[in-house]
Amino acid sequence: MAKFVILTTITSEGRKTLAAKPERIKEVNKEVEAMGVKILAQYAVLGLYDFVNILEAPSNEAVSKVSVALGSRGTMKFITMAAMDVDSFINNLKK
Repeated sequence: MAKFVILTTITSEGRKTLAAKPERIKEVNKEVEAMGVKILAQYAVLGLYDFVNILEAPSNEAVSKVSVALGSRGTMKFITMAAMDVDSFINNLKK
């Protein structure tokens, strides 16, 4: 399965939702997993982004589905990046 890093920015509407119901984060995580994408790690961060999410998915299409489904709500924006572990990267360079 492929790994992805998603940097998430919460919109002002998303901030209102989180302020009223912080546990909404866990509910959204369940929705993501129901779409066949596993959340390996999730961090709330300070700075340009609000969350860093590390996901595992069977395909680019699966992650795209998550991005469109969640992004269409207008409560968050994403930057999605495919990722590989450093050992795989090094081995690939040796070929």
